[in-house]
Amino acid sequence: QMQQVESGGGLVQPGGSLRLSCAPSGTIFSINTMGWYRQAPGKERELVGAVTRDGVTNSADSVKGRFTISRDNAKNTLYLQMNSLKPEDTAVYYCHTDGYCGVNGCYKHDYWGQGTQVTVSS
Repeated sequence: QMQQVESGGGLVQPGGSLRLSCAPSGTIFSINTMGWYRQAPGKERELVGAVTRDGVTNSADSVKGRFTISRDNAKNTLYLQMNSLKPEDTAVYYCHTDGYCGVNGCYKHDYWGQGTQVTVSS
């Protein structure tokens, strides 16, 4: 089964920047739409942004102008560049995709990474 590993989280001061990455483990031929979600303590998981295989993006209003989502199809890797971070951005950030193709065929399903903690605090 597909596994995705997030990296790049950490502690940053308000106004700072972080770059998150999400890379698959195992042999992956292609990945469908990929997205970043986040979940703060006591709140439900929310979509931060997503990008289709052909590069069409969308993002939450709360992060527009500050966050940029992108992907590298050659590496099957998803990125989230986060600038002008605010304390309210503090959350666990999860990588998600709705399908992939690997050595055993193609699968349409929800796949989640384990998450990476982003903490914005002075």
